[in-house]
Amino acid sequence: MNNSVSVKVYHGYGHTHDLVVYGHVFKYRAKTEQLFSNNFFVNILHLLKLFVLKPYPFVKVRLTFEGDVVEQKTEYDGFFKFEWAARRNIGAGWHRVRVQAIGKDQELLAESWGKIYVPHVTQYAFISDIDDTVMVSHSVRFGRRLRELLIKNPHTRKTFRDTQEHYELLALSHTEQEQPNPFFYVSSSEWNLYDYLLETFRFNGLPEGAFLLNQIKRWKSLIRTGRTGHEGKLIRVMRILKAFPNQKFVFLGDNSQRDPEIYVTIAAKYPAQVKAIYIRNIVSKNTAQTLEMLQQAELNGISTCLFQNSQEAIRHSEHIGLIWSK
Repeated sequence: MNNSVSVKVYHGYGHTHDLVVYGHVFKYRAKTEQLFSNNFFVNILHLLKLFVLKPYPFVKVRLTFEGDVVEQKTEYDGFFKFEWAARRNIGAGWHRVRVQAIGKDQELLAESWGKIYVPHVTQYAFISDIDDTVMVSHSVRFGRRLRELLIKNPHTRKTFRDTQEHYELLALSHTEQEQPNPFFYVSSSEWNLYDYLLETFRFNGLPEGAFLLNQIKRWKSLIRTGRTGHEGKLIRVMRILKAFPNQKFVFLGDNSQRDPEIYVTIAAKYPAQVKAIYIRNIVSKNTAQTLEMLQQAELNGISTCLFQNSQEAIRHSEHIGLIWSK
């Protein structure tokens, strides 16, 4: 294998007839083992390393999963997406998947293992934004957003109070402890931040789920992280609904950017699949506009909640029977 080439596989999702796995192949990627330090220079160095990389475009990638073998090539930015139907029924839970990068002479350049989540047959599924919905990010204030990224690490990033409680209650909504509802975390943040976000969520006890992020960036574009890709976010959410047509979805976001517009647009297209929309009221000047958009969803029989703290959201979830009363 070529020691400078690497394969990164992100958590996939799906069911027997529609499985999806994303990832990247890199010609070079800086070593990014995280030291959870309060030192500003340690944290900024780690963040910079996440953007020091060289994608491997148009290289063959081979996926092996439960006897299935699928091949394709990466895109110009080293990104790959496998979507296929399994040849046999796949049980619920997490399953391992292997992805290999193959050279022109069929030599193995690199390989890596990832995981695919096949949800149990549950009633609900949840799609959540990340920045300013789960994590305090100050998305509308460029300087403060960059400061959060630069001086914090996954163990010091703040999540909103009681968000973990709400999400844990939702994960067990109308199901059993051993069969949690699936969570999908969809964000305009780039794939560069995947490991950073994964560790942040695990450290804060949030439900395990599949992340769907935005196009990878190089170090020169670091200052623009999370500020593009909202159209792609709408497409990613719609793909999830199409992949799970038999489940009711709950959307969670905030009004700092375009979550209300995206969620209401999707709810209008798939009203029978959407149970509720939750929007954290981050930007007070957007309150009236957000309420107006949420009223459009209410006309389609979808419950909505504009909230400032997660206890309000929890009470609303109890009121509509989404979670059991405490």
